[in-house]
Amino acid sequence: MEVRHLELLRDLKERGTLGAVAAATYRTPSALSQQLRTAERELGVALVEPASRGLRLTWAGEILASGADDVLSALARVQAALDEGRGEPSGTVRIGTLPSAGAALLPGVMARLAGTRLQIMLEDFDLAEADYAGRTLDHDLVIAHSLSADVPAGAEGLFSRVVAREPIDVAVPAAHPLAARASLVPEDVVGHPWIAVPRGFPFATVLEGVEAATGATLERIVEIRDNRLVESLVGRGLGLALLPRFSTPPSEDYRLVPLTGVRATRAIVAIGRHDRVARRAVSAVLDALAEVGAGLS
Repeated sequence: MEVRHLELLRDLKERGTLGAVAAATYRTPSALSQQLRTAERELGVALVEPASRGLRLTWAGEILASGADDVLSALARVQAALDEGRGEPSGTVRIGTLPSAGAALLPGVMARLAGTRLQIMLEDFDLAEADYAGRTLDHDLVIAHSLSADVPAGAEGLFSRVVAREPIDVAVPAAHPLAARASLVPEDVVGHPWIAVPRGFPFATVLEGVEAATGATLERIVEIRDNRLVESLVGRGLGLALLPRFSTPPSEDYRLVPLTGVRATRAIVAIGRHDRVARRAVSAVLDALAEVGAGLS
């Protein structure tokens, strides 16, 4: 039983098709098919069978794919122990992040890592909460967020660690009557137009909480994801919005006002596959994320 065969079966189970595995791992479907045939010959059992989408795992393939994480995690722990004896951690760590959390955390993390043997590869994406878990297939760590739990929806079973907690404030145009308030409650923010995020995104749960607390339906004049665009619309006086406190730049055009009475603090969570997080380089970056997150205020 070879580790590369276990990795292939796990990838096939999670990505669904050989084509998807090939695209993600920069190999050809024919090369992967040959690897599957080699594995079947060495193990003496069929691992895949024809299906409408191309191939599906047999009962034996399912067993091996399901056990791959345990085997790979054990190997990663052994490798981490070896790395410990060699001195400081080294290597490349691939991080995927939502932009606002990345803006709050990653400048500090990368400054801490300057001059070390660790390198960071970054990709940013703004997704519905349940979609972040899928990105752990292609990244060592994914920085996700949730306003309803410490483990983002869909990430159950993955490694997860809260690296920061960030209040989500109401962005109020500077000339708006609410801009002078020290804090707001749900009843204060009904009856005003809102620049909202799409349903399924964590910030949407705050507005849903306001509606549940007041019995009112908020007027959502637009649903968008990009915080810089949100800032520009609020700054023009077009409505209220929700923005993260740590990564929203100060402006003369709007104020950030704390919201009480509903859950309006997000957990910023680093998630990943257990075997990858066991790498010493990844755990070192994870610790740096947590240290920077603890210092946010």
